[in-house]
Amino acid sequence: MAKKIYPDEYYKKKAVKLVVAHLRRKLEDAEHSDAETFNPWLLEMDALLEKDEFVLAEYVEMRRELNRLIDNIYDVKLRYKVRDSWNSFGRSLDKKAPIK
Repeated sequence: MAKKIYPDEYYKKKAVKLVVAHLRRKLEDAEHSDAETFNPWLLEMDALLEKDEFVLAEYVEMRRELNRLIDNIYDVKLRYKVRDSWNSFGRSLDKKAPIK
């Protein structure tokens, strides 16, 4: 049975979902008031991930918004933990379909 070949957008979206799930766990573990500032962004990101189509510009804009939120965090430890997710988000937007 042949494997189904998915487009690059499928892998990008899948990688973004993993990054968002990991970010959500980091924020839940952080018992800090700054972590709550990400709730509107997470809700908006969930809505974007529910869409069937993948528009790269929307995901890039969400990454910019995440960067703005990170820059407004006063807790340095939390900022560095979340900054790793920002980098992972960028790498996930560069994902490509595996080459046969």
